[in-house]
Formats: sequence, structure tokens, C-alpha cells
Amino acid sequence: MRYSISQVAKASGVSARMLRHYDAIGLLTPASVAANGYRWYGRLELLRLQRILLLRRLGLGLAEIGAVLGDQVDEAAALRGHLAQLEEERHRLDRVIATVEATITDLAHARIDDPDRFFAGLRQDGAAMRQSYRRTFGEGAAVAFDTAQAAQAGLTAADYEHAAAAGTALFRRLAAVMRSGAGPEDPAALDAVAEHYESVSHFWQPTAPAYAAMGGLYLNDPRQRELAERADPELPAWLARAIEAYARVRLVPPLGKA
Repeated sequence: MRYSISQVAKASGVSARMLRHYDAIGLLTPASVAANGYRWYGRLELLRLQRILLLRRLGLGLAEIGAVLGDQVDEAAALRGHLAQLEEERHRLDRVIATVEATITDLAHARIDDPDRFFAGLRQDGAAMRQSYRRTFGEGAAVAFDTAQAAQAGLTAADYEHAAAAGTALFRRLAAVMRSGAGPEDPAALDAVAEHYESVSHFWQPTAPAYAAMGGLYLNDPRQRELAERADPELPAWLARAIEAYARVRLVPPLGKA
């Protein structure tokens, strides 16, 4: 028995246009084509279409389906390859979901319930931090700190909440690198610290010695130490060494330049 393209389309749910496309790419050739151009399909073609639809529902692309049906690839092997792709995508989505969940938690913890009190405390903390930077890095750092403070003058409580969440996420990523077993001078550690250096450089571009000294704040400055300890109690000591290594390895000036 023969079936027209419109009959096959109606029975299978595949449009006539898609059936013609299958024919054009050699995936499903009609049993015959009449002189008037009408395509006719028989039992074998319908069985082949059934396998095509099954493999499509399983997520295989048309090229993969063509290889399977052309006996170039074992069907089970093709599905195992597709399963590996799905598992890889699942792992990627799991990582994305974990990141989103962590960000939601960070934002919740960074929420400012009393903006007036927060900004009053921020001014006090800023004055103390300026003195700490001045003692550690000199007057140039204090001036840069003032510039950064001025640039932040128009920030709202929501801006500070997002900044705090971003900082928490950065420390969490640094802690993850530390927990992976990376030493302070390992490439993975240096790449992670590069993100920390970039965040500092938005407000101040310290010299290599100044940035190395900044690492000491995570050991000696209670406020900075607390920020790192929230991610991992062992992070301050590791981060101090990693920042020193980054300054020594990545911030060394080119030869011939001071």
C-alpha cells in the first residue's frame, strides 16, 4: 500500500515541508516519485520514519540519525554518546544552579535592614580602613582610597548589597581553589587571585610590593580577615601567600622598566 506525503504528514505529525527536507538530505527517500512530482511512501519508509522520530525524541541530531540509519554507527553506541552529552550538560546545569542558589543566599545575607545605621557604620569603617591603608602603603594609597570613596558616594543600599554578594562569591571561589589543593604559586591559584587584583584595580592600581603587602591585611586587619574567614577559616593565610605570589610572579615589570 502507498501513502501520499499529505497522508504521512497527517499520520506522523511531521509536516510535508519537513518530509521534503528529509528527502533532500537523504534521510528519508520516498518509495517513488510520480511524474507530477508527488511523493509516495510505502511500509519500509514508514518504519524508517518511525525510527527517525524515536531518535529525534531521544535528542539525536539529523546528522547523527543519518549515521545510525546508514549503518555507519551502531544505534546503541550513538545513544551512549548522546547520553554522555546529556550528562555533561546536566553537570553544567548543576553548576549553574549551584551558582544561582549561592548568589541568592549571598544577596539574602548582604541585605541591609537599616540603611541609616549601615551608612553611619560604613563611614566609620571607611575612616579606619583609610588609616590602615595609609600606614601600610603610604599617602598615595590613602589618596587613592579617597578617590574610590568619592566615586562610591552615590551608591545606594542595594548597590552595596550587590557588591557585598559579589565579594562573598569571590572569596568562595578563592576558597574552592584552595580546597582543590592548589598551592599559592600554582597557575590555578594565580588565575583566581587575578580576579581579586582586578577588583582592587577598579579603585587603585597598586605596585607589586604594595599588592603583596595588601595580602598581609587578611592576616593582620580584623575586618579583612573576617571577610575571608566567612568563606573558609583557612583562607586568610592561604590568600595572603597567594597574593604575595601573584605580585611576585604576575606583576613583575618588563625587563628594562622600573
